[in-house]
Amino acid sequence: MEDMEVERVAPEGPDGAPVEEEPLFTNLDIILFSLIVGLLIYWFLSRKKTEETIPEFKRLTPVVTPQRETSFIEKMKKTNRNMVVFYGSQTGTAEEFCSRLAKDAQRYGMRGMSADPEEYDMSELPRLAEIDNSLAVFCMATYGEGDPTDNAQDFYDWMQENDEDLKGVNFAVFGLGNKTYEHFNAMGKYTDKRLEELGGKRIYDLGMGDDDGNLEEDFVSWKEQFWPAVCEHFGVEATGDDTSIRQYELVVPTDINMNKVYTGEMGRLKSFETQKPPFDAKNPYLATVAVNRQLNQAGDRHLMHLELDISGSKIRYDSGDHVAVYPVNDVSIVNRIGQILDADLDTVISLNNLDEESNKKHPFPCPTTYRTALTHYLDITNPPRTNVLFELAQYATDPKDQETLRKMASASPEGKGLYQSWVLDAQRNILAVLEDMPSLHPTIDHLCELLPRLQARYYSIASSGKVYPTMVSICAVVVEFQTSTGRSFKGVATNWLKNKVVVMDNGHKATVPMYVRKSQFRLPFKASNPVVMIGPGTGIAPFMGFLQERGWMKEQGKDVGETILYFGCRRRNEDFLYQQELEEFEKAGVLTQLNVAFSRDQEGKVYVQHLLKKNKEHLWKLIHTDNAHIYICG
Repeated sequence: MEDMEVERVAPEGPDGAPVEEEPLFTNLDIILFSLIVGLLIYWFLSRKKTEETIPEFKRLTPVVTPQRETSFIEKMKKTNRNMVVFYGSQTGTAEEFCSRLAKDAQRYGMRGMSADPEEYDMSELPRLAEIDNSLAVFCMATYGEGDPTDNAQDFYDWMQENDEDLKGVNFAVFGLGNKTYEHFNAMGKYTDKRLEELGGKRIYDLGMGDDDGNLEEDFVSWKEQFWPAVCEHFGVEATGDDTSIRQYELVVPTDINMNKVYTGEMGRLKSFETQKPPFDAKNPYLATVAVNRQLNQAGDRHLMHLELDISGSKIRYDSGDHVAVYPVNDVSIVNRIGQILDADLDTVISLNNLDEESNKKHPFPCPTTYRTALTHYLDITNPPRTNVLFELAQYATDPKDQETLRKMASASPEGKGLYQSWVLDAQRNILAVLEDMPSLHPTIDHLCELLPRLQARYYSIASSGKVYPTMVSICAVVVEFQTSTGRSFKGVATNWLKNKVVVMDNGHKATVPMYVRKSQFRLPFKASNPVVMIGPGTGIAPFMGFLQERGWMKEQGKDVGETILYFGCRRRNEDFLYQQELEEFEKAGVLTQLNVAFSRDQEGKVYVQHLLKKNKEHLWKLIHTDNAHIYICG
């Protein structure tokens, strides 16, 4: 195909004359286009210049809050320790025994540290073999139905779930339990057995303390044999040095800001002034006392019912749970101790741990005053343990008093007998010891270091959280009796609670620091299961909550099984606790059967077990055929 040349023909107007063609861009278009291009060039050049002139900033190192050391192995290496004592403790006794062992270690050629298993990575236990001549000791209390204590739960889970090789790990175990419970010393036994199964080497036999007998004596006897076994195994010798070893040093601040001084708080400073949930052992809720009434009509005892208002606290509880209350010591005992020791109780002090690496910086919240420590933080009512007597002996100016105190702290049969009769049977507290040994004048700071912490007291809640969600009820008997020395022994918590009248003398409402502890004491999942409750005296407390809940279930239209109560007291007209409420429960059909044993209303004493035997056929049918749940509280 040939190329064709195309001729462009100019357009013509109506008269045939050629029309002038319009240009592609007008002058305005060109001006606008130039302006846009100019702006783009300016922006590009100025951006480049800005980028080139950005100053360099130094990279800042972020401030990191130091984390608590979770490796006990690294801590032992860093502080040159070869013995670690772990404790599983619910009420503080196992922790105290643990501290005593760690402190004694240096007298037997070892360097010890006490440790809470909850604060450390227990999966590192196999690494203990990396440290020469090392030893792990476990002081393990058993809680509830053979369960581990709260702080030992994770360690217990680790032992159950892991098959780590503990070859080269030396260990010893002392258990704390109570023979009246079915699973006596279950946690101590399990720890001892499991550590051996995993390949650990037991260097001394399992010790088992019995709180129903004499726990202190059991521990002292065990440790008297434990230390020689340690010396023999590691080829070390006891130093023979029996001088006192201080764990804390006294610091009396000169520049005092009273806003930073503890006045009874358990954890956070000023926590009683600004309450913040969640509430627990270290952050108790300050509940208002709404009701405080005496339950018994006559007699020489004082049985009481209290109701604590927990509105707005977000605290929830179930029937059968426990309420923990933090009591306050008797002011007269505190003042008398200060008087005997010639101490200014209002001095602001701090007891600081001499071991700077220890997680436990103070024996109780510091800074505080001696008065606050003796009132809120230290146990001054119970008989002192043998280690306290041993440490105090150095302050007795009479050699006979020194000898007596040291003898009571020994493991000799004579010493044990003397401690049992002079301290335990006579119920001598620290004040009685000071009064009956006039030559004994310890420094008040050392005494505060030695005394154990005042523990929370637990009571079965006597109400149902479903029926009374904003109220926690307590049923208790005031403990007060004469000792063989002629002194009046008063239970710390019950006497303090007794005086918690709804409105105090100063016009303020009475308050109680408290929190709720969960329990396994539960109603059956199926409401149709029969329930048999056996609760003499104040043992009726949790069953008042059970009855309220069974009544509530009935109102909801649920099929509720037989509900039977066996209650025992001395006399119908004296201490038939909650008589009106129980008779109303019976009238409403909530309580199918109310069996009450009045032990002293007739010539022959009658107790709940006599009534149980009397109704044995029906009781056996409920258990054998109807799957009844049986509860005992006393």
